[in-house]
Amino acid sequence: MADYDLAIIGGGINGAGIARDAAGRGLKVVLLEQSDLGSGTSSASSKLIHGGLRYLEHGSLRLVRAALNEREVLLRMAPHLIRPLRFVLPLDVAGRSPIAVRFGLFVYDLIGRRQILPGTRALDLITDEVGQPLKRRFHHGYEYSDCFADDARLVVINAVDAAERGASIRTRTRCVRAERGDVWRLILNARGAREVVTARVLVNAAGAWVETVAETVLRQALPRRLRLDKGSHIVVRRLYDHDRAYILQAPDGRVVFAIPFERDFTLIGTTDRSFAGDPAAATPSPEEIDYLCGLINEYFRASIVAADVVWAFAGVRALYDDGAKMPQDIDRDYELMLDKSFGVAPLLTVYGGKLTTFRRLAEDVLARLAHFFPRSRPWTATSPLPGGDFVYDGAPALIARTRRNWPFLDEGHARRLVGAYGTRVENVLAGVTRPDDLGPRFGADLTGPELRYLMTKEWAQTAEDVLWRRSKLGLRFSAAEQAGLEGFMAR
Repeated sequence: MADYDLAIIGGGINGAGIARDAAGRGLKVVLLEQSDLGSGTSSASSKLIHGGLRYLEHGSLRLVRAALNEREVLLRMAPHLIRPLRFVLPLDVAGRSPIAVRFGLFVYDLIGRRQILPGTRALDLITDEVGQPLKRRFHHGYEYSDCFADDARLVVINAVDAAERGASIRTRTRCVRAERGDVWRLILNARGAREVVTARVLVNAAGAWVETVAETVLRQALPRRLRLDKGSHIVVRRLYDHDRAYILQAPDGRVVFAIPFERDFTLIGTTDRSFAGDPAAATPSPEEIDYLCGLINEYFRASIVAADVVWAFAGVRALYDDGAKMPQDIDRDYELMLDKSFGVAPLLTVYGGKLTTFRRLAEDVLARLAHFFPRSRPWTATSPLPGGDFVYDGAPALIARTRRNWPFLDEGHARRLVGAYGTRVENVLAGVTRPDDLGPRFGADLTGPELRYLMTKEWAQTAEDVLWRRSKLGLRFSAAEQAGLEGFMAR
């Protein structure tokens, strides 16, 4: 008998979502991640839960419809990590036709099954506050709805839920070889220690490393061609004061977002570049940074240059190669390939996927594997993620309750804690009754109880895990503070 029903290689959003769904159906699951949860593409996205307005141009109606239908499902599942966001689309005479834009937004609203998110409206950029940061030549535009998400925390919280339902979450554990017989025999390396586990079914959800896993671990070629595409983002000091985002049309046909980020910053992205090499080494090139700065300067009165960038990051998307010539034209939909050769354990390979569709992808994976396991029903659409058991617009009330329970927390600190942990802020601050209980203090508003929680409940092992994935406090930490945190965690 195998140790596990299902083994998953890859601790990104797809792997964590599959682990959660499978564990909730009573399967014995192990998730194997060579680094930290969400340390690849899943923490380097544009952080949007969206249909992908521009995908309508490429005829990807099925993908757009599926993604739009997921927005409010995910918003209800994780209202602490996902929030509604209005997007401003300034009309540019050099860009897409205003008629085409309005028709696209009409379709976007029509197929979106909205119950919470408001629809599209026309804007007079001369009089509306959202026009003030823009150059004077922009007179008209539209405003529509999507959602913003904390992508890396969404990965971690899916893993937390999976673990609480019985899954084994193994970070910093590399699968170095997989031997296929009537079960899978997986040879693992965890910090130099060798271990062997067995599983009835194996899922390769390694994202940008899916081909590497196939060739070096499974010792077989992928059945479909893979294409790697790099997307880069930059973060600068806040460009404007209001809480709406912008979607900007670039001369090359792409769109770039400018999004309010972490209160004091603006997130700008993304690019699309073909990529070759190790995905872990992907970084924004000077040309990409200049491209993003240049587009901002075409639209906004405030001018930015590379020296204004306070953080830059890049992620590599693993896409099914459909033969498109330009990276931005590649279909973003996911593909699932099931190898169920007679007499050997099944292998399912995941190609592509988006942050928005991870839950549906997990359901589809379990549907493809249904005849290998006892019959079960989908369940995740109506089950909140840990900390998300409150109404979608209930964050202000939860912040107020947090401040009543811990009156020595300032408004910003309480807001950040609720935005990260939701109702589980009570777990994070358990035993804290006075200000001194918050010690030690590491920088910004990171305190001892929160760090202990992250290390014991969320697999954080390094300062980078804490400052750039479990939070974005790295934007507010000095180099000395980061070194002090690293030293404390290494004790």
